[in-house]
Amino acid sequence: MEKIKTKPYDLEERTLRFAFKVRCFVRKLPKTIANIEDAKQVVRSSGLVGANYIEANESLSKKDFLMRIKICRKEAKESAYWMELIDVGNDAALEKERGELGKEAKELMMIFSAIMRNSQ
Repeated sequence: MEKIKTKPYDLEERTLRFAFKVRCFVRKLPKTIANIEDAKQVVRSSGLVGANYIEANESLSKKDFLMRIKICRKEAKESAYWMELIDVGNDAALEKERGELGKEAKELMMIFSAIMRNSQ
């Protein structure tokens, strides 16, 4: 993905990278009925983390900013949940990738929690 920059602390870029990696991951999954449904959910929630962060940065009030950050945290938490449900079969590489994506979702959740605490 050439559009992604490499600034280490750019949260918009980090959330974009997370959503992109989730999309790459779900393309590799076994095509079971459960995985198809769970993949739809994790793709949606992973994308909404960054989309709501962009909206938070464009907010017109502190109250609106905090609401968007809370939504970011909720979507990151939801992404971690769907990651746990996805079945990778016996594929060790997919299991490792799922673990890394789940960890990233939890880290994003903690970052948004800290932003909420520091903004109140």
